[in-house]
Amino acid sequence: MVNRIVVGAHYGTRDWLAQRVTAVLMVIYTVILAFVLVTNPSLNFGVWKDLFAQGWMRVATLLFAVSLAWHAWVGARDILMDYIKHDGLRLALQVLTLVLLATYAGWTIQVLWR
Repeated sequence: MVNRIVVGAHYGTRDWLAQRVTAVLMVIYTVILAFVLVTNPSLNFGVWKDLFAQGWMRVATLLFAVSLAWHAWVGARDILMDYIKHDGLRLALQVLTLVLLATYAGWTIQVLWR
């Protein structure tokens, strides 16, 4: 018999919901971007630059990047918790993952608002 320690009534619900919400946000952004690309057959650097000069597109792209980072963090953390049994190695990999995701998010902010 396995004794399972339950730390709360909704253990994992927040992460499950975060995965779904971030996935929906990324799908919405992808559909919007696909629509812009399909309706603009003569897409060149000028059109692309004008598109991202608009505040709504930069905010939408930032929201996409943050959603992607959060989605990736929850997924990577769960994979690491499931398959890496050594605590020190798991912690090191989780910290490395967080640093990389924070770096990517910071880089996105720099690209969007430089």
